[in-house]
Amino acid sequence: MENPKKTIITVEATVKAPVEKVWKFWSSPEHITQWNNASDDWHTPYAENDLRVGGKFTSRMEAKDGSFGFDFWGIYDVVITNERIEYTLGDDRKVKIVFTDQGNATQVTESFEAENENSIELQQSGWQAILNNFRKYTESH
Repeated sequence: MENPKKTIITVEATVKAPVEKVWKFWSSPEHITQWNNASDDWHTPYAENDLRVGGKFTSRMEAKDGSFGFDFWGIYDVVITNERIEYTLGDDRKVKIVFTDQGNATQVTESFEAENENSIELQQSGWQAILNNFRKYTESH
């Protein structure tokens, strides 16, 4: 059976904060629950994060009205503090996040293998919306 070429989607944002703060807000469950949603009608009531190679993370993502929810989880493959995180999602897709220190700002670049259920545009806009929420939350705290 042939392995079809995977589509890689990339989203990015420049966060006006030093890389140490960006890393902390990205990886600490108490912060993840505050920013990890693509729209105001969704939230993340629970997050767990064991940020080390072989460690697992889980974020419970739910519609605020209770109509739908799912666990977003994966296992870390690469963790280089303040620089890079790579992980494999529960459905075997790969994700890579690069944190580029720009002094008083940090470029966050997130690349992930697309899934087959939703359009590329929908996946890109959803992940970008979450990243934009992360930027807004981090800059305001």
